[in-house]
Amino acid sequence: MWCQKEIEIDSKKRGFHIITEQVIAQMPEIKNIDIGLLHLFIKHTSASLTINENADPRVLKDLSSFMRSLVPEEGIRTKNTQGKHLPYLHADEGDDDMPAHIRTVLTCSSLSLSINEGKLVLGTWQAIYLWEHRYSKHSRKVSLH
Repeated sequence: MWCQKEIEIDSKKRGFHIITEQVIAQMPEIKNIDIGLLHLFIKHTSASLTINENADPRVLKDLSSFMRSLVPEEGIRTKNTQGKHLPYLHADEGDDDMPAHIRTVLTCSSLSLSINEGKLVLGTWQAIYLWEHRYSKHSRKVSLH
C-alpha cells in the first residue's frame, strides 16, 4: 500500500513544535499497515524535522542554546577577524534568515520511521518535532509518504 499526503503546520515561533499527533491524525492509513515505513520531508530551507525527547523540556532548551552558540545571528566568527563577526551576505528575508538556512543544513529535512502493527515505532520518551529556525510564525508544509 502506498499513500502520500502533504500537511500544513503553523509554527508558533522559533523553537520545537511537537507534530507527532498531527502526523498520525493526517495519515490514518498507518493503522492498516502491519510492517512499513513512514517518510516525512519538510519542504522548507529554514526549518527542520527531528525526533527527540518529549519528557523533559530542558533538553529542547539546551538544544536551542547549543544551536544559537554554534550558528550566531550576528554572522560568522573567524580567526582572521580576531573574534569579530563577519555579517552574512544573504539577509534578504531578515537577519534570522541565513542563520536559519545554516541550522537546517546541520539538522534534518527528512525522517523515516518504522511502522509496526499500525503504530509508529517511537521510543517511550520520543516525539516528532518541527524545529522552526526563524523568529516569526511560518506555515510549513511536510510531505508524508
